[in-house]
Amino acid sequence: MTVTLRQASTRDLASLFRLEQLAFTSDHFSRRQLWHLLNRAHALTLVVECAASDGGEARLLGYGTLLLRRGSRRVRLYSFCVHPDARGSGLGRRLLEALEAEARSRGAEVLGLEVRADNRIALGLYRRMGFRLERWLDDYYEDGCAGWQMTKPLAPAAEAMAGQAGGPVD
Repeated sequence: MTVTLRQASTRDLASLFRLEQLAFTSDHFSRRQLWHLLNRAHALTLVVECAASDGGEARLLGYGTLLLRRGSRRVRLYSFCVHPDARGSGLGRRLLEALEAEARSRGAEVLGLEVRADNRIALGLYRRMGFRLERWLDDYYEDGCAGWQMTKPLAPAAEAMAGQAGGPVD
């Protein structure tokens, strides 16, 4: 299985929307919101995809979006998801590493995110990747679920670009 990380484009819109619907039970992005994220200058979305064995369209296995604020050393991981069939395969880790490298390359010193308090799989991944719990967020999500705000300091090393978008992942 050949898996590739790359920057998303508007041609990924339908696949991103399907993945949103599949991965999240609430708080999913609409097509319009996804289009806006893909086309705004201060956001970056990376996708991880698997080449089709029959030469057809590649299958989107996950994506992550960074919000980048000019003049800020803090970047926000705004959305992150992995297809349920690909969870536990290491793809989430590789995608997160690539997003961190992108944030670092733009001078970010801190990567922040919010995660559902009941999403043990995501919480485990983020903690293993060095994120710390910062703040409890009562009634944060649309369905009333609480959340955690988490942060990770980013090492300034430019050579930490392993897993950068555009290359094969394994």
